[in-house]
Amino acid sequence: MTNVQQHIGSIALVVKDYDEAIEFYTQKLNFELVEDTDLGDGKRWVLISPQNSNGASSNGTSSNGANSSRTNLLLAKATTPEQMSAIGNQTGGRVFLFLHTNDFWRDYNLMLSKGVTFNEEPRVELYGTVVVFEDLYGTKWDLLQLNNQ
Repeated sequence: MTNVQQHIGSIALVVKDYDEAIEFYTQKLNFELVEDTDLGDGKRWVLISPQNSNGASSNGTSSNGANSSRTNLLLAKATTPEQMSAIGNQTGGRVFLFLHTNDFWRDYNLMLSKGVTFNEEPRVELYGTVVVFEDLYGTKWDLLQLNNQ
């Protein structure tokens, strides 16, 4: 039996508009635009990722933005009423994504200065320091620094 190697390469995030989502994630959260390929008929393959995530950079990606040590967000433009209704609420009001950091207060203060909306004050839990924030569409995220970081 061969050694199975798998990882999650991308997670789809339904958005209203590619360009406004790219602007939010790259300007307010300092994410990296890994790939933006026009697929025709108004459809694009748009991958973003936190800078230096998993020690990776886009320089090591393949032509489809894949990197064995990184999980990207695939920005997927909603095209149907059902998809439009999921924008900002892909998890029924729960936190959807967890942005881990090695310096909570640096990232929190930078995001705050760039106008990111926070749903609460930062709090210290048994596992680390955390705060809930929202993207431009209301999708809930945790900014999180685990105690062992």
